[in-house]
Amino acid sequence: MPEKKFVGAVDQGTTSTRFILFDHKGDIAALHQIEHKQIYPQTGWVEHDAMEIWNNTAECIKQTLKKHGIKAADIASIGVTNQRETTVLWDKRTGIPLHNAIVWQDTRTVDICVDLARNGGLYRFQKTTGLPLATYFSGPKIKWLLEKFPDIALSAKDGNVLFGTIDTWLIWNLTGGACGGAHITDPTNASRTMLMNLKTLSWDKGMLKILGIPENILPSIRPSSDPNPYGYTATDGPFGAKIPVTGDLGDQHAALFGQACFVPGEAKNTYGTGCFLLLNTGTKPIFSKNGLITTVGYKIGNSPAVYALEGSVAVAGALVQWFRDKLGIITSAPEINDLAMKVEDNGGVYFVPAFSGLFAPYWRSDARGLIIGLTHFTGREHIARAVLEAVDFQAREIFEAMAKDSGIKLTSLKVDGGMTASDMLMQFQSDIMNVKVTRPKVAETTALGAAYAAGLAVGFWENTDELKEHWSISKEWEPKMPEEKREKYFKQWKKAVQKSLGWME
Repeated sequence: MPEKKFVGAVDQGTTSTRFILFDHKGDIAALHQIEHKQIYPQTGWVEHDAMEIWNNTAECIKQTLKKHGIKAADIASIGVTNQRETTVLWDKRTGIPLHNAIVWQDTRTVDICVDLARNGGLYRFQKTTGLPLATYFSGPKIKWLLEKFPDIALSAKDGNVLFGTIDTWLIWNLTGGACGGAHITDPTNASRTMLMNLKTLSWDKGMLKILGIPENILPSIRPSSDPNPYGYTATDGPFGAKIPVTGDLGDQHAALFGQACFVPGEAKNTYGTGCFLLLNTGTKPIFSKNGLITTVGYKIGNSPAVYALEGSVAVAGALVQWFRDKLGIITSAPEINDLAMKVEDNGGVYFVPAFSGLFAPYWRSDARGLIIGLTHFTGREHIARAVLEAVDFQAREIFEAMAKDSGIKLTSLKVDGGMTASDMLMQFQSDIMNVKVTRPKVAETTALGAAYAAGLAVGFWENTDELKEHWSISKEWEPKMPEEKREKYFKQWKKAVQKSLGWME
Protein backbone atom coordinates (compact mmCIF):
# COMPACT_ATOMS: atom_id res chain seq x y z
CA MET A 1 0.00 0.00 0.00
CA PRO A 2 1.56 3.36 -1.02
CA GLU A 3 2.49 5.85 1.71
CA LYS A 4 -0.07 8.59 2.27
CA LYS A 5 1.20 12.07 1.41
CA PHE A 6 -1.17 14.41 3.24
CA VAL A 7 -3.45 15.03 6.21
CA GLY A 8 -6.52 17.22 5.65
CA ALA A 9 -7.96 19.85 7.97
CA VAL A 10 -11.35 21.50 7.76
CA ASP A 11 -10.92 24.91 9.40
CA GLN A 12 -14.40 26.36 9.93
CA GLY A 13 -14.18 29.90 11.33
CA THR A 14 -16.55 32.70 12.20
CA THR A 15 -16.34 34.38 8.80
CA SER A 16 -15.10 31.67 6.43
CA THR A 17 -14.35 28.00 5.85
CA ARG A 18 -11.10 26.52 4.58
CA PHE A 19 -9.86 23.09 3.66
CA ILE A 20 -6.08 22.71 3.92
CA LEU A 21 -3.80 19.77 3.12
CA PHE A 22 -0.54 19.48 5.07
CA ASP A 23 2.48 17.35 4.18
CA HIS A 24 4.81 15.38 6.49
CA LYS A 25 6.79 18.52 7.34
CA GLY A 26 3.65 20.32 8.49
CA ASP A 27 3.79 22.64 5.48
CA ILE A 28 0.71 23.67 3.49
CA ALA A 29 0.40 21.70 0.25
CA ALA A 30 -3.00 22.97 -0.93
CA LEU A 31 -6.00 24.98 0.27
CA HIS A 32 -9.26 26.64 -0.71
CA GLN A 33 -11.33 29.16 1.25
CA ILE A 34 -14.92 30.48 1.03
CA GLU A 35 -16.59 33.19 3.16
CA HIS A 36 -20.15 32.83 4.45
CA LYS A 37 -22.87 35.34 5.30
CA GLN A 38 -23.13 37.07 8.67
CA ILE A 39 -26.79 37.37 9.68
CA TYR A 40 -27.86 40.07 12.18
CA PRO A 41 -31.64 39.71 12.82
CA GLN A 42 -31.57 42.46 15.47
CA THR A 43 -29.14 44.27 17.78
CA GLY A 44 -26.94 41.81 19.64
CA TRP A 45 -28.09 38.79 17.62
CA VAL A 46 -25.64 37.00 15.32
CA GLU A 47 -26.54 33.95 13.19
CA HIS A 48 -25.08 31.76 10.46
CA ASP A 49 -26.78 29.49 7.94
CA ALA A 50 -25.50 26.05 8.97
CA MET A 51 -26.43 24.55 5.60
CA GLU A 52 -24.42 27.25 3.83
CA ILE A 53 -21.44 26.37 6.06
CA TRP A 54 -21.73 22.67 5.18
CA ASN A 55 -22.08 23.40 1.46
CA ASN A 56 -19.04 25.71 1.61
CA THR A 57 -17.06 23.00 3.41
CA ALA A 58 -17.90 20.47 0.70
CA GLU A 59 -16.98 22.96 -2.02
CA CYS A 60 -13.67 23.84 -0.34
CA ILE A 61 -12.75 20.15 -0.26
CA LYS A 62 -13.66 19.62 -3.92
CA GLN A 63 -11.80 22.74 -5.08
CA THR A 64 -8.66 21.94 -3.07
CA LEU A 65 -8.40 18.49 -4.65
CA LYS A 66 -9.33 19.72 -8.13
CA LYS A 67 -7.03 22.79 -8.23
CA HIS A 68 -3.98 20.85 -7.12
CA GLY A 69 -4.69 17.51 -8.79
CA ILE A 70 -4.66 15.62 -5.49
CA LYS A 71 -6.42 12.28 -5.08
CA ALA A 72 -8.40 11.29 -1.98
CA ALA A 73 -6.26 8.14 -1.86
CA ASP A 74 -3.26 10.34 -0.93
CA ILE A 75 -4.94 11.61 2.26
CA ALA A 76 -4.23 9.69 5.48
CA SER A 77 -6.93 11.21 7.67
CA ILE A 78 -9.11 14.25 8.29
CA GLY A 79 -9.24 16.64 11.24
CA VAL A 80 -11.83 19.32 11.97
CA THR A 81 -11.41 22.60 13.82
CA ASN A 82 -14.18 25.10 14.33
CA GLN A 83 -15.59 28.31 15.72
CA ARG A 84 -16.64 27.26 19.19
CA GLU A 85 -19.92 27.65 21.12
CA THR A 86 -21.90 28.34 17.91
CA THR A 87 -25.03 26.24 18.28
CA VAL A 88 -26.90 24.15 15.71
CA LEU A 89 -30.05 22.04 16.17
CA TRP A 90 -31.10 19.84 13.26
CA ASP A 91 -33.54 17.08 12.32
CA LYS A 92 -31.62 13.82 12.39
CA ARG A 93 -33.97 12.23 9.83
CA THR A 94 -33.52 14.91 7.16
CA GLY A 95 -30.30 16.69 8.15
CA ILE A 96 -32.06 20.04 7.84
CA PRO A 97 -31.21 22.69 10.50
CA LEU A 98 -34.24 23.68 12.59
CA HIS A 99 -33.01 27.26 13.03
CA ASN A 100 -30.06 29.36 11.92
CA ALA A 101 -26.92 28.59 13.92
CA ILE A 102 -26.68 30.94 16.92
CA VAL A 103 -23.12 32.31 16.89
CA TRP A 104 -20.79 32.56 19.89
CA GLN A 105 -20.94 36.39 19.74
CA ASP A 106 -24.76 36.41 20.08
CA THR A 107 -26.19 38.03 23.25
CA ARG A 108 -29.87 36.98 23.11
CA THR A 109 -29.45 34.69 26.13
CA VAL A 110 -28.55 37.51 28.52
CA ASP A 111 -31.83 37.20 30.46
CA ILE A 112 -31.32 33.44 30.88
CA CYS A 113 -27.81 34.04 32.24
CA VAL A 114 -28.99 36.81 34.59
CA ASP A 115 -31.78 34.57 35.94
CA LEU A 116 -29.34 31.70 36.54
CA ALA A 117 -26.87 34.04 38.28
CA ARG A 118 -29.50 35.20 40.79
CA ASN A 119 -29.05 31.96 42.71
CA GLY A 120 -25.29 31.64 43.17
CA GLY A 121 -23.75 34.43 41.10
CA LEU A 122 -21.69 34.61 37.93
CA TYR A 123 -19.43 31.71 38.93
CA ARG A 124 -22.20 29.44 40.19
CA PHE A 125 -21.16 26.54 37.90
CA GLN A 126 -17.41 27.19 37.75
CA LYS A 127 -16.33 24.12 39.76
CA THR A 128 -18.41 21.88 37.48
CA THR A 129 -17.87 23.47 34.07
CA GLY A 130 -14.91 25.85 34.48
CA LEU A 131 -17.05 28.64 33.02
CA PRO A 132 -18.72 31.83 34.22
CA LEU A 133 -22.34 32.42 33.32
CA ALA A 134 -22.19 34.26 30.00
CA THR A 135 -24.05 34.51 26.70
CA TYR A 136 -20.88 33.15 25.06
CA PHE A 137 -21.57 29.49 25.76
CA SER A 138 -23.80 26.93 24.02
CA GLY A 139 -25.96 25.65 26.89
CA PRO A 140 -28.04 28.83 27.32
CA LYS A 141 -28.41 29.04 23.51
CA ILE A 142 -29.93 25.51 23.42
CA LYS A 143 -32.23 26.44 26.31
CA TRP A 144 -33.39 29.56 24.42
CA LEU A 145 -34.18 27.54 21.27
CA LEU A 146 -36.11 24.85 23.14
CA GLU A 147 -38.14 27.45 25.08
CA LYS A 148 -38.77 29.69 22.07
CA PHE A 149 -39.86 26.91 19.73
CA PRO A 150 -42.13 24.31 21.44
CA ASP A 151 -42.24 22.20 18.24
CA ILE A 152 -38.45 21.77 18.40
CA ALA A 153 -38.68 20.87 22.10
CA LEU A 154 -41.38 18.28 21.34
CA SER A 155 -39.36 16.80 18.48
CA ALA A 156 -36.30 16.67 20.76
CA LYS A 157 -38.31 14.77 23.36
CA ASP A 158 -39.27 12.27 20.64
CA GLY A 159 -35.59 11.73 19.80
CA ASN A 160 -35.58 13.42 16.39
CA VAL A 161 -33.34 16.41 17.14
CA LEU A 162 -29.55 16.52 17.27
CA PHE A 163 -27.43 19.28 18.81
CA GLY A 164 -23.94 20.14 17.81
CA THR A 165 -21.35 22.84 17.80
CA ILE A 166 -19.97 23.34 14.29
CA ASP A 167 -17.45 20.48 14.58
CA THR A 168 -20.28 18.05 15.33
CA TRP A 169 -22.43 19.37 12.48
CA LEU A 170 -19.59 19.01 9.95
CA ILE A 171 -18.39 15.59 11.11
CA TRP A 172 -21.97 14.28 11.03
CA ASN A 173 -22.33 15.49 7.42
CA LEU A 174 -18.86 14.34 6.34
CA THR A 175 -19.50 10.82 7.61
CA GLY A 176 -22.89 10.27 5.99
CA GLY A 177 -25.36 12.68 7.60
CA ALA A 178 -28.85 11.20 7.85
CA CYS A 179 -27.45 7.93 6.47
CA GLY A 180 -25.47 6.96 9.58
CA GLY A 181 -23.31 10.05 10.21
CA ALA A 182 -21.18 10.05 13.38
CA HIS A 183 -22.73 12.29 16.06
CA ILE A 184 -19.64 13.19 18.10
CA THR A 185 -17.70 16.03 19.65
CA ASP A 186 -14.44 16.25 21.59
CA PRO A 187 -13.71 17.50 25.14
CA THR A 188 -12.45 20.90 23.95
CA ASN A 189 -15.73 21.75 22.25
CA ALA A 190 -17.83 20.01 24.90
CA SER A 191 -16.11 22.07 27.59
CA ARG A 192 -17.56 25.22 25.97
CA THR A 193 -21.20 24.16 26.16
CA MET A 194 -21.60 24.65 29.94
CA LEU A 195 -22.96 21.08 29.94
CA MET A 196 -19.79 18.99 30.42
CA ASN A 197 -18.27 18.10 33.78
CA LEU A 198 -14.69 19.33 33.48
CA LYS A 199 -13.23 16.54 35.61
CA THR A 200 -15.18 13.51 34.32
CA LEU A 201 -15.29 14.74 30.67
CA SER A 202 -18.91 13.57 30.44
CA TRP A 203 -22.24 15.38 30.17
CA ASP A 204 -23.26 16.60 33.61
CA LYS A 205 -26.78 15.50 34.51
CA GLY A 206 -27.17 18.33 37.01
CA MET A 207 -26.39 20.96 34.37
CA LEU A 208 -28.76 19.30 31.88
CA LYS A 209 -31.55 19.40 34.46
CA ILE A 210 -30.94 23.06 35.36
CA LEU A 211 -30.94 24.12 31.72
CA GLY A 212 -33.80 21.78 30.72
CA ILE A 213 -31.84 20.02 27.97
CA PRO A 214 -32.57 16.36 27.07
CA GLU A 215 -29.41 14.25 26.97
CA ASN A 216 -30.57 12.36 23.86
CA ILE A 217 -29.83 15.38 21.63
CA LEU A 218 -26.16 15.53 22.69
CA PRO A 219 -23.22 13.98 20.80
CA SER A 220 -20.82 11.41 22.21
CA ILE A 221 -17.62 12.93 23.64
CA ARG A 222 -14.54 11.39 22.01
CA PRO A 223 -10.79 12.16 22.27
CA SER A 224 -9.49 15.15 20.26
CA SER A 225 -7.08 12.76 18.54
CA ASP A 226 -8.60 9.29 18.31
CA PRO A 227 -6.93 6.18 16.79
CA ASN A 228 -10.42 4.68 16.70
CA PRO A 229 -11.96 6.83 13.91
CA TYR A 230 -15.14 8.77 14.66
CA GLY A 231 -16.26 7.58 11.23
CA TYR A 232 -15.22 7.59 7.58
CA THR A 233 -16.01 10.17 4.93
CA ALA A 234 -18.96 9.08 2.80
CA THR A 235 -18.20 7.79 -0.69
CA ASP A 236 -20.98 9.98 -2.09
CA GLY A 237 -19.57 13.03 -0.27
CA PRO A 238 -17.04 15.68 -1.37
CA PHE A 239 -14.04 13.31 -1.14
CA GLY A 240 -15.74 10.55 -3.13
CA ALA A 241 -13.87 8.04 -0.96
CA LYS A 242 -13.62 6.64 2.57
CA ILE A 243 -11.05 8.52 4.68
CA PRO A 244 -10.89 8.18 8.49
CA VAL A 245 -11.96 11.26 10.48
CA THR A 246 -9.74 11.16 13.57
CA GLY A 247 -9.16 14.72 14.82
CA ASP A 248 -11.49 17.29 16.38
CA LEU A 249 -10.47 20.45 18.27
CA GLY A 250 -12.13 23.80 18.92
CA ASP A 251 -10.21 26.46 17.03
CA GLN A 252 -8.26 27.96 19.94
CA HIS A 253 -7.31 24.55 21.31
CA ALA A 254 -6.20 23.56 17.81
CA ALA A 255 -3.97 26.66 17.71
CA LEU A 256 -2.47 25.65 21.09
CA PHE A 257 -1.77 22.20 19.60
CA GLY A 258 -0.49 23.63 16.32
CA GLN A 259 1.87 25.95 18.22
CA ALA A 260 3.29 22.83 19.94
CA CYS A 261 2.42 24.16 23.43
CA PHE A 262 2.69 20.68 24.94
CA VAL A 263 4.44 21.69 28.19
CA PRO A 264 2.68 23.32 31.17
CA GLY A 265 3.51 27.03 31.17
CA GLU A 266 3.56 27.42 27.39
CA ALA A 267 1.08 29.97 26.02
CA LYS A 268 -0.24 31.19 22.69
CA ASN A 269 -2.44 34.05 21.54
CA THR A 270 -4.55 33.87 18.38
CA TYR A 271 -5.60 37.11 16.73
CA GLY A 272 -8.69 36.31 14.67
CA THR A 273 -12.27 37.60 14.74
CA GLY A 274 -11.77 37.59 18.50
CA CYS A 275 -8.55 37.24 20.45
CA PHE A 276 -7.85 34.12 22.51
CA LEU A 277 -4.94 33.54 24.86
CA LEU A 278 -4.45 29.98 26.14
CA LEU A 279 -1.98 28.67 28.71
CA ASN A 280 -1.23 24.95 29.06
CA THR A 281 -1.69 24.11 32.78
CA GLY A 282 -1.10 20.33 32.62
CA THR A 283 -3.35 17.42 33.54
CA LYS A 284 -5.18 19.11 36.45
CA PRO A 285 -7.62 21.97 35.93
CA ILE A 286 -6.81 25.31 37.59
CA PHE A 287 -9.95 27.23 38.51
CA SER A 288 -9.52 30.94 37.91
CA LYS A 289 -9.94 33.61 40.54
CA ASN A 290 -9.26 36.37 38.03
CA GLY A 291 -11.99 36.09 35.40
CA LEU A 292 -10.48 33.43 33.14
CA ILE A 293 -12.04 30.27 31.72
CA THR A 294 -10.84 26.81 32.69
CA THR A 295 -11.06 24.61 29.63
CA VAL A 296 -9.77 21.34 28.17
CA GLY A 297 -6.68 22.04 26.04
CA TYR A 298 -6.74 18.70 24.21
CA LYS A 299 -7.03 14.94 24.77
CA ILE A 300 -4.90 12.47 22.83
CA GLY A 301 -6.31 8.93 22.71
CA ASN A 302 -6.37 7.26 26.12
CA SER A 303 -3.92 9.75 27.67
CA PRO A 304 -5.24 12.08 30.39
CA ALA A 305 -6.78 15.33 29.21
CA VAL A 306 -4.51 18.39 29.22
CA TYR A 307 -6.18 21.52 30.61
CA ALA A 308 -5.71 25.20 29.86
CA LEU A 309 -6.58 28.61 31.21
CA GLU A 310 -8.12 30.85 28.59
CA GLY A 311 -8.80 34.52 28.25
CA SER A 312 -11.33 35.38 25.55
CA VAL A 313 -11.62 38.78 23.87
CA ALA A 314 -14.82 39.08 21.83
CA VAL A 315 -13.65 41.69 19.32
CA ALA A 316 -10.21 41.80 17.66
CA GLY A 317 -10.08 41.35 13.87
CA ALA A 318 -13.82 42.03 13.86
CA LEU A 319 -13.01 45.56 15.02
CA VAL A 320 -10.87 46.15 11.92
CA GLN A 321 -13.71 44.81 9.75
CA TRP A 322 -16.11 47.21 11.49
CA PHE A 323 -13.67 50.09 10.96
CA ARG A 324 -13.57 49.19 7.25
CA ASP A 325 -17.20 48.27 6.56
CA LYS A 326 -19.20 50.49 8.93
CA LEU A 327 -17.05 53.62 9.13
CA GLY A 328 -15.59 53.34 5.62
CA ILE A 329 -12.33 55.00 6.70
CA ILE A 330 -10.34 52.26 4.93
CA THR A 331 -11.23 50.05 1.95
CA SER A 332 -9.11 46.99 2.90
CA ALA A 333 -8.08 45.64 6.29
CA PRO A 334 -4.27 46.00 5.78
CA GLU A 335 -4.71 49.75 5.23
CA ILE A 336 -5.35 50.27 8.94
CA ASN A 337 -1.72 49.42 9.64
CA ASP A 338 -0.44 52.03 7.18
CA LEU A 339 -2.79 54.62 8.65
CA ALA A 340 -1.78 53.87 12.24
CA MET A 341 1.92 54.05 11.37
CA LYS A 342 1.55 57.71 10.32
CA VAL A 343 1.45 58.80 13.99
CA GLU A 344 3.90 58.08 16.82
CA ASP A 345 1.23 57.25 19.37
CA ASN A 346 -2.54 57.22 19.93
CA GLY A 347 -2.72 60.93 20.77
CA GLY A 348 -4.59 60.08 23.98
CA VAL A 349 -7.37 58.19 22.14
CA TYR A 350 -8.60 54.84 23.49
CA PHE A 351 -11.12 52.48 21.89
CA VAL A 352 -12.95 49.93 24.05
CA PRO A 353 -14.62 47.49 21.59
CA ALA A 354 -17.36 46.21 23.89
CA PHE A 355 -19.81 45.74 21.01
CA SER A 356 -21.49 42.79 22.72
CA GLY A 357 -20.22 43.37 26.24
CA LEU A 358 -16.78 42.50 27.58
CA PHE A 359 -15.47 38.95 27.92
CA ALA A 360 -12.44 38.06 30.09
CA PRO A 361 -11.54 39.17 32.65
CA TYR A 362 -14.68 41.34 33.18
CA TRP A 363 -17.62 39.22 31.92
CA ARG A 364 -19.85 42.29 31.71
CA SER A 365 -22.71 42.06 29.24
CA ASP A 366 -23.80 45.61 30.24
CA ALA A 367 -20.67 47.20 28.71
CA ARG A 368 -20.75 48.82 25.27
CA GLY A 369 -18.11 50.15 22.92
CA LEU A 370 -16.64 53.62 23.25
CA ILE A 371 -13.99 55.90 21.79
CA ILE A 372 -12.66 58.34 24.38
CA GLY A 373 -9.98 61.01 24.56
CA LEU A 374 -10.99 62.84 21.37
CA THR A 375 -9.69 66.41 20.91
CA HIS A 376 -9.31 68.88 18.03
CA PHE A 377 -5.90 67.27 17.48
CA THR A 378 -7.41 63.80 16.85
CA GLY A 379 -7.25 62.49 13.29
CA ARG A 380 -8.33 59.26 11.68
CA GLU A 381 -4.73 58.03 12.10
CA HIS A 382 -5.08 58.21 15.90
CA ILE A 383 -8.39 56.35 15.80
CA ALA A 384 -6.83 53.67 13.56
CA ARG A 385 -3.99 53.28 16.03
CA ALA A 386 -6.44 53.11 18.96
CA VAL A 387 -8.32 50.32 17.14
CA LEU A 388 -5.16 48.20 16.85
CA GLU A 389 -3.92 49.01 20.35
CA ALA A 390 -7.28 47.94 21.83
CA VAL A 391 -6.48 44.35 20.84
CA ASP A 392 -3.13 44.46 22.65
CA PHE A 393 -4.48 46.15 25.77
CA GLN A 394 -7.14 43.45 26.14
CA ALA A 395 -4.50 40.74 25.69
CA ARG A 396 -2.36 42.27 28.45
CA GLU A 397 -5.29 42.17 30.89
CA ILE A 398 -5.65 38.45 30.19
CA PHE A 399 -1.88 37.88 30.39
CA GLU A 400 -1.77 39.41 33.88
CA ALA A 401 -4.75 37.34 35.05
CA MET A 402 -3.04 34.18 33.81
CA ALA A 403 0.13 34.93 35.74
CA LYS A 404 -1.92 35.40 38.94
CA ASP A 405 -3.98 32.23 38.48
CA SER A 406 -1.17 29.93 37.40
CA GLY A 407 1.68 31.30 39.52
CA ILE A 408 3.78 31.18 36.33
CA LYS A 409 5.65 34.32 35.27
CA LEU A 410 5.22 34.25 31.52
CA THR A 411 8.23 35.65 29.67
CA SER A 412 7.27 34.94 26.08
CA LEU A 413 4.18 34.54 23.95
CA LYS A 414 3.63 32.54 20.76
CA VAL A 415 1.24 34.31 18.39
CA ASP A 416 -0.77 33.37 15.31
CA GLY A 417 -3.74 34.51 13.27
CA GLY A 418 -4.25 37.05 10.51
CA MET A 419 -3.52 40.15 12.58
CA THR A 420 0.04 39.00 13.33
CA ALA A 421 0.92 40.28 9.85
CA SER A 422 0.92 43.77 11.43
CA ASP A 423 4.43 44.49 12.71
CA MET A 424 3.10 47.55 14.53
CA LEU A 425 0.49 45.48 16.38
CA MET A 426 3.03 42.83 17.37
CA GLN A 427 5.63 45.37 18.50
CA PHE A 428 3.05 47.17 20.63
CA GLN A 429 1.96 43.79 22.05
CA SER A 430 5.54 43.10 23.10
CA ASP A 431 5.89 46.64 24.49
CA ILE A 432 2.67 46.73 26.50
CA MET A 433 3.21 43.23 27.96
CA ASN A 434 6.99 43.59 28.38
CA VAL A 435 7.59 40.09 26.94
CA LYS A 436 9.08 38.56 23.80
CA VAL A 437 6.48 37.84 21.10
CA THR A 438 7.16 35.02 18.62
CA ARG A 439 5.39 34.25 15.34
CA PRO A 440 5.90 30.77 13.82
CA LYS A 441 6.81 30.02 10.21
CA VAL A 442 3.45 28.35 9.56
CA ALA A 443 0.90 30.98 10.60
CA GLU A 444 -2.14 28.70 9.95
CA THR A 445 -1.73 27.08 13.35
CA THR A 446 -5.45 26.43 13.88
CA ALA A 447 -5.74 24.20 10.81
CA LEU A 448 -2.30 22.75 11.53
CA GLY A 449 -3.39 21.73 15.04
CA ALA A 450 -6.42 19.87 13.64
CA ALA A 451 -4.17 18.17 11.09
CA TYR A 452 -1.66 17.22 13.81
CA ALA A 453 -4.45 15.67 15.93
CA ALA A 454 -5.78 13.68 12.96
CA GLY A 455 -2.32 12.64 11.74
CA LEU A 456 -1.10 11.51 15.18
CA ALA A 457 -4.12 9.22 15.45
CA VAL A 458 -3.19 7.25 12.31
CA GLY A 459 0.61 7.31 12.71
CA PHE A 460 1.23 9.93 10.00
CA TRP A 461 3.30 11.63 12.72
CA GLU A 462 4.78 9.47 15.45
CA ASN A 463 4.44 11.64 18.57
CA THR A 464 4.35 15.21 19.88
CA ASP A 465 8.17 15.36 19.94
CA GLU A 466 8.13 15.03 16.15
CA LEU A 467 5.55 17.82 15.94
CA LYS A 468 7.78 20.09 18.05
CA GLU A 469 10.60 19.58 15.56
CA HIS A 470 8.40 21.06 12.81
CA TRP A 471 7.80 24.29 14.77
CA SER A 472 10.10 27.14 13.70
CA ILE A 473 10.27 30.91 14.15
CA SER A 474 9.30 33.36 11.44
CA LYS A 475 9.81 36.59 13.43
CA GLU A 476 10.31 37.83 16.99
CA TRP A 477 9.60 41.15 18.69
CA GLU A 478 11.34 42.36 21.88
CA PRO A 479 9.93 45.09 24.16
CA LYS A 480 11.35 48.59 23.54
CA MET A 481 8.95 50.84 25.48
CA PRO A 482 10.16 52.52 28.71
CA GLU A 483 8.43 51.18 31.83
CA GLU A 484 6.95 54.55 32.83
CA LYS A 485 5.33 55.03 29.42
CA ARG A 486 4.03 51.45 29.39
CA GLU A 487 2.27 51.82 32.73
CA LYS A 488 0.85 55.25 31.86
CA TYR A 489 -0.67 53.81 28.67
CA PHE A 490 -2.17 50.85 30.50
CA LYS A 491 -3.56 52.99 33.33
CA GLN A 492 -5.42 55.13 30.77
CA TRP A 493 -6.77 51.99 29.08
CA LYS A 494 -8.16 50.68 32.39
CA LYS A 495 -9.79 54.05 32.96
CA ALA A 496 -11.46 53.87 29.53
CA VAL A 497 -12.77 50.36 30.27
CA GLN A 498 -14.42 51.60 33.47
CA LYS A 499 -16.25 54.25 31.46
CA SER A 500 -17.71 51.54 29.18
CA LEU A 501 -19.27 49.51 32.01
CA GLY A 502 -22.93 49.75 32.99
CA TRP A 503 -24.08 51.40 29.77
CA MET A 504 -26.93 48.89 29.23
CA GLU A 505 -29.57 48.63 31.93
